[in-house]
This record gives sequence, structure tokens and C-alpha cells, in this order.
Amino acid sequence: MAAGVVAAGLLSAPAASARTAPDPSLTTMSITSPPGGANVRVLLFHGSAAGGDESPLVNAGIAAIERIGQTGPEDQRFTVTATGNPSVFTNDEKLSRFNAIVFLTGGGDVLDPEQEAGLEAYMEAGGGFVGLHDAARAEPYSDWFTGLIGARPAAGAATVQRATVEVGDRVHPATKSLPLEWKRPDKWLNWVKNPSGDVHTVARVREATYEPGAGANGWDHPVSWCRDYDGGRSFYTGMGGTVSSYDETDFREHLRGALLWTTRLVRADCKATITGNYTAERLTQPNQPGENDQIGEPHGLVTAPDGRVFYIGRGGADASQPVVTDWNDPDVGKGTGEIHVYDPETEKVTLAGALTVFGNKGGGDELVKVEEGLLGIELDPEFARNGWVYLHWTPHSGIDRDTRMAERRVSRFTLDHATDKLDLSSEKVLLKWPVQIHSCCHAGGGMAWDSKGNLYIATGDNNSSGFSDGYSGNNPEPDYKGVSFADARRTAGNTNNLNGKILRIHPEPDGTYTLPEGNLFTGRETDEGGGKTRGEIYVMGVRNPARISVDQETDVLYAGWVGPDAGAPSATWGPAKYDTFAVITQASNRGWPYCMGNKQPYRDRNLPDPSQPLGWYDCDHPKNESPNNDGLVNLPPVTGNNIWYSPQGGGPDFPRDENGVPSYDQGEATYRLPWLKGGGQAAMNGPVYRYDDSNSSDVKWPSYWDGKWFVGDFYDADQPRNAVLMDPRTQGDGGLPVHSESLKRIVPVGSDGIKNLMGWTFGPDGALYVLDYGRGFFTSDAKSALWRVTYTGGGPTPAAGRLARGTQ
Repeated sequence: MAAGVVAAGLLSAPAASARTAPDPSLTTMSITSPPGGANVRVLLFHGSAAGGDESPLVNAGIAAIERIGQTGPEDQRFTVTATGNPSVFTNDEKLSRFNAIVFLTGGGDVLDPEQEAGLEAYMEAGGGFVGLHDAARAEPYSDWFTGLIGARPAAGAATVQRATVEVGDRVHPATKSLPLEWKRPDKWLNWVKNPSGDVHTVARVREATYEPGAGANGWDHPVSWCRDYDGGRSFYTGMGGTVSSYDETDFREHLRGALLWTTRLVRADCKATITGNYTAERLTQPNQPGENDQIGEPHGLVTAPDGRVFYIGRGGADASQPVVTDWNDPDVGKGTGEIHVYDPETEKVTLAGALTVFGNKGGGDELVKVEEGLLGIELDPEFARNGWVYLHWTPHSGIDRDTRMAERRVSRFTLDHATDKLDLSSEKVLLKWPVQIHSCCHAGGGMAWDSKGNLYIATGDNNSSGFSDGYSGNNPEPDYKGVSFADARRTAGNTNNLNGKILRIHPEPDGTYTLPEGNLFTGRETDEGGGKTRGEIYVMGVRNPARISVDQETDVLYAGWVGPDAGAPSATWGPAKYDTFAVITQASNRGWPYCMGNKQPYRDRNLPDPSQPLGWYDCDHPKNESPNNDGLVNLPPVTGNNIWYSPQGGGPDFPRDENGVPSYDQGEATYRLPWLKGGGQAAMNGPVYRYDDSNSSDVKWPSYWDGKWFVGDFYDADQPRNAVLMDPRTQGDGGLPVHSESLKRIVPVGSDGIKNLMGWTFGPDGALYVLDYGRGFFTSDAKSALWRVTYTGGGPTPAAGRLARGTQ
């Protein structure tokens, strides 16, 4: 495997102040294969612009990399040649023998133009490069070298500090064996320009765990990354700034993986988070005037095994259509919930069916708008065979205008695969329960299956957002004809009510259902007050869970729900609004309306004067003492949630007194999730991505995203649109994410992008399908659309046919 790099002409280096970029005409290439001979060799360059004795850091680095090359599997070993003489870069015959070059240098202007041209030609020929720590300070006048490294350090010298490294890439050979949270001392560099999106970041340093000083990069602080660059492969780590680094087993494993890839001993993906490798495409056109022929008021989607996308419209029409809000009118709130099907083969949309729903009352006054309608859709696990479609909806025919009550139901319909039309006469009602419709809001709606054929159904707390100043939603006083509409203890906090829950049932072929083992209640519990339970309840204490998902590989449930409206914490009433995401590994109580976030309690209020605060709720021993409760008094303990955010930031937490009550003093808050901030916020849970190597799709997202959980928000300003990595050991008990990756440059934001995210899921092709709600509320408009985000970066590198052989 001979590679020739021929340098034409010799130039002496000008003074540093007059440094110019290398002339591309200085080099030509005559090459049929990448650099590297019969055996794998690594060149370690440690030349420095500064005079003086050899650095102990260099000696430690040489020894560590030599040790790496001599250990491990026989076919992954290599030899190391160390030099401080830059003339090697103009010796084309010698340079072409090396599979990879390591820069372990104190930085500065170490190469003259001819030598840099030789390094460029080497990379163009398919060479590998590894830069360590201060290598980012080398060749300060070269834009090409800046691209090779990926980023330049900010001014100032770093000091040795212990910090936590978040290892986000769990498949790259440089990081796959490292701890999720890697705690180690080093000199941590800040970057003049954050390279995220231009390089593939494999690890970040968590600034909250040390003092980053001036020029801090914030929550997204890359520390190790890689990219395919100028024909070759480049890996850089900002770590390795101390002698002791090279004695660390984990750091040596980090270097080993980087060297295995750059020497072509193994293949790896260094493209997965580079923004330009993704394409977002709008799939649906705007509706025809006065019609919802392409899309309704977007409210959920699901993909079929053959790639068809089914998406629903809640019930609002376009703004030109009349909205009836008069309760004396029999058509009050009457709307149409549409089911559309997008066929990727024809790129056409079919209106599969339309249900007459209670769900078309506009925004405005609290007692005028409504969030009922067609709320959720799922396809049977055997959909390809039986055509069964499950819909979560509120039929208009079931409303009582006198009592202002309605019936929510989950029904099964049959789809004709040949025509993509629903047979509306085929309805089988699995489950139904009463909801009040006098006052808005919180209908929930999402549904999901686990691998055992259990169907999860998310229901909102059916409670008003008012009457509690945006805090607990526990005012027992307001009611309409005896039905409370401002006390979520009647619903979410009630063991005998199906609202404010995530239900779990096992649908049967005849249209009935059975109850699986392991739900929160059996339906037979009582206490001294004679209360009751519902056996369908898997999770209680959720406010408005619009989207849920189940990871088919682990059967773990993921959910997100919208919080109340208080803009700031209150020492009298409790926390500000927290939108919430949770990993749910078993039946549990998630807290609402007693506690939120990581078990932060609200203040109780009750008759005769709900304006007066009573005691703080006990999250470990919650009691439902509402006059509107017809379930158990003693409730299951609250489980802390994994992600919560307020207008002030992500994961707000406070000092607690001897009783465990937070101070709720905004000045004392710490924010445990710095990548998050809210404002106007509406949590929108997404899927866990599972990479399928056997899937031949050329648009599937790469394996980097495998096991990552997609969390987002309806809005796109400071709110989340992230893929997070959880620790399986702690996620079920409210453990925080260990790593987060922003998706905002991949799933585009802004008015011409996906501004109002209303649902997202991966299809069988491995692409991400996303619903944009549009720009109004309770309507569909020209921006309401189905999108697809595909990966176009290609597979791992190098090509399989160009892998090298290690020394024997």
C-alpha cells in the first residue's frame, strides 16, 4: 500500500508576522491508496515554536501512545515514531509511510508554508490526524489548520481543575467504553467559536462542575470531536493538558479509539451531528381555501410499517369557518376531527376519515375556548394485517349542554388499505369516561403501545388554568352544577378518576380490554374513607400530557406534560410553572397537583376560604383531602421527575428547610439543566430513537442517536428541542439527563421552519417525521404541515475496502 506525496519546489519560511497561507500549487499527488505501508505506523510530532527543554508532557504523551500501540488485539497494534523536526512534512516518501499523525505540541507557528503544504497533501491523500490539547494553538495563521483542528482556544491560560465530561457518543471507538459522566482533572480550554454543528462532538465538559473563567462556552462546551476533513480523518481532544492525563486508563482508551479510527484500523461515524448532513423537507401543501384537504389542526401522528404517515386534526377549522360558542345553540363547539394519510410512494395525501367532535370553540375567555376533539391516534401492532386504527376523541353527540359534560372515549376503527379510508361504521368503543366541558382545559391525548400489546392512553386533568393564580390548580370552590372545574384533586390527584392520568389497558380482538399486571391500582382498593380506585391507572398526577412514547426495546414509558401558568416561584404557594418530562419505569404518582419537579411541594388550600394558604403538601405521604375527592385519601408517594423547566431556566432547585420545603426564593435558585429555558412553554415529548443496522434506508438517522430520547417544546425560542441521554441506573427515580444535544439546527426553527412543534416520531425508514401546528391557535393555516428530516451524510469512514491491518 504505497502512497506518494510529491512536493514540488522548496520555499524558506518567512517571519511569523508575515506568515501566508500555503500555495496549493506547491503540492501534487500521485496516489492510488491512502498513506500507510504494510504495517500501521503513527508519527508523533512534538515540535514547538518555543525554545527550551523537552516538555514532561511530551514525554508522557509519547510513552502513553507507544504503550497504546503495543497493547490490545494483535490486529489493532501499531508502531510509533516521535519527532520534533518539522522537516518530516516535506519528505514525501517518509511521510507517506504513516497512517496517522499526532500533534502533541505546545503550539505556535511550527510549520513553514512548505511543511504545512506537505501536511495538507497528506490529508488530501486520505491520511489521519489527531490533535491533543495545545495542538489547537499551532499554526495560528492558517485557516486550513483551523479547519483541521476545528476550533481555536480563547486567550488566557487554563488551570488544572477537576470537572465532569459528558460522553455523548456511545458508539464511537474513542468514547464507547467511557463512563457516561467522566470525572477527571485537566486544563479545560474555552473556544473562540463553538465548533458544534461543523464537527461531530463526541464529548462535552460540564461547566457547572468547574470554573470556566472568561470566554466560557456555556452548556454546549465541546471537549473532543472529529470530522472527515479534506480527504482524511481528523480527531481532536482538548484534554491531555496534564502529565497525569496520560497515566489514566480511561484517557488512554479515549486516545486508543481516536488512533484506531484515524489510522484506518476501524471505521467510525464522525458525521452524525454535523448540521449540513440533514435535510428538512415539508411534505404537505397548504389546504385549499375553506378546506382541510391536506391537514387539519395538527394534533398527533403515527407511522405505519409500510411508511405511510397518519396524522390527525383536533377539530378546529381554518379561520374562515364559523365557530359556535353559544351554549343555547345545539351546534356549540361542533367541529371536525380529520384523519389524513401521507403516502411516501405517491407523495399524496388522502383524507381517511372525519369525526364530528366537540372541539371547535375559539380562544379567548377561559370559559369559551376548548381543547377537546380528536386528540390521539395509534395503529394496532398488527395493523398491516387487520387495519385497526385507535382514536382518542370526544364525540359531539355525547355532550350534555345542560350539565356541560361530555364523554371521552378510545375507539377502534378499521381502515381499508386499498383506499386509505376509515370505515366509520366499524367503531368499537374500548373505553369511555366523563369530562367536564364547561371550562377549558387539559385534554391530553397521546397514545402508545408497548411490546406486550398494552395500550397507554394519556389524559389531561380536565381542569381550569385559572382560579389558583397559576400555582397548584387545587381550588375546590368553583363548580358548574356540582362538578368542580378548578380542583385537580378531583381528577389528576384522584385514584377514582381517569383524568390527569396515563392509563394502561390490553385491547382484545372483540373490542374489549383487560387489565395488565403492574398497574398502579387493581380497582379493588379501599381505605378508611371508603374510597375507590380505577385499575386502568398506570400513572397518576400528570397535568396535560399531550405526547407519550414507549421504547420498544426496553418497554420504558416516556412522557411530557404542560405545567401551570405562574411566572415565578412563590414563598406562599410554591414553584413557578414547570413543564415536565419523565422516564417512567413502573407505575407511579408524578405529583400534580401536590408536587412538581424534583418533589417540590405546593401549598394546600381548602374550604371555607381557598384564598388562604394551609400547610405544605408532603410529597412522600400525599393526602387527597379535597371535598371533591371520591377516591383514596392516602396516595402513593410522589416520584421525582427527570426534566422540569420554568421561565427562569431548566431544573430550578432551592435550598430546603428542616421539613424539606424549598425556600422558593428566586435569588437562591440553582438551575440543574442549563441547556433549558422556558417562557411561553408547552412540553412536547418525543420518541427514543433506535438504530437498525439491517435497515437499508439511505435516509435513516445514524447510530449516534441510538437510545437518545427526543424532548421538545411547542415553541422554538429558548425552549428545548434536544436529544438527551439518560443513565438507566437512575432514570426511573428522577435522575437527570447525563448529556443533551441541541436539535435546533437539524429540526429547523423559525417562521419558515418547524416553529410550533406538535408531534414527532421516527418512521420505518429511520427518518424523523414532525408536525408543525401552524401560526394560529384552534385553527389550521398555511404553515400547518407535515415535515420529514432525513440524514444525508452517508456511512462510517473510511470505506470498508480501505481499512488497514495492524502489526502482527
